[in-house]
Amino acid sequence: MTHLLALFGVLSISFSAVFIRLARVSPVTATFYRAVYALPVLAAVWWAGRAADDRTGRDRLLAFASGLGLAADLNLWHESIALVGAGLGTVIPNVQIVFIALFGWLRHAERPRWSTLAMIGVVLAGVTLTSGLGQEGAYGTRPVQGVLLGVAAGFCYSVYLIVFRASNRRLVPPAGPLFDATLGMGFGALLSIGLDAQFTFAVSATAHWWLLALAIISQVIGWLFIGTALPRLPAIATSVMLLIQPVFAIVWGLVIFDERLSAAQWLGSAIVLAGVAILSIEMTRQTPLPASRRA
Repeated sequence: MTHLLALFGVLSISFSAVFIRLARVSPVTATFYRAVYALPVLAAVWWAGRAADDRTGRDRLLAFASGLGLAADLNLWHESIALVGAGLGTVIPNVQIVFIALFGWLRHAERPRWSTLAMIGVVLAGVTLTSGLGQEGAYGTRPVQGVLLGVAAGFCYSVYLIVFRASNRRLVPPAGPLFDATLGMGFGALLSIGLDAQFTFAVSATAHWWLLALAIISQVIGWLFIGTALPRLPAIATSVMLLIQPVFAIVWGLVIFDERLSAAQWLGSAIVLAGVAILSIEMTRQTPLPASRRA
């Protein structure tokens, strides 16, 4: 049952990039409304189980702060999706596992294994291939810029994961920490309005429906299910299962938007996902760092 719960959560968040493309709004607008629509539902879920939430004020403040990093991640990710599509845009930010590894080595003053360094090099080579190498036929309006924004989003996502994990060491029910992080995400979106010339509060009715789906299916249902199931699964199973999400995102991109990647982009995507899976498994055997996943 736990595996099915985790799988359903992963499938739910795999539609995030699809909803973003269908909403057709600016990056910060999507981040803002994702928070606005998710917060009331998360508040209700948290209120129902508030007796089990014994976090301190510091824990809640850290969760809120993690949401600021999540807002930066989503703003960059949404722009990347516009440039390279829903599938590729979801694959690239998974390089956040590299940044998490670097943080772990710095924090614990550890020397990385040569095999780990070699695998990071493989992942980075895969990322280079996802740009299409400037060849004709590469999918995306500006694939090189989209890949760079995706990598930047991966860095911001790694910051979010590290801070969010630090805020939830008590492993309370996920609704409370997720509510605080989402609140921080909404605040971060407001702080980012000046960076998005296309931001608007007045989006179309159709966009509102897709943004509502993004908030409820991805931000609420997906993350609550994942947050409930993953702590009960072995670390290695968690790391691998979460990589199902970008695989499905590629499928949705192909089926819904006809996102036909070039041969180099397909190869790069495969290399990135395989490298991230190997890195995740190796890291869970060494230091229990935050698992990889996309929003």
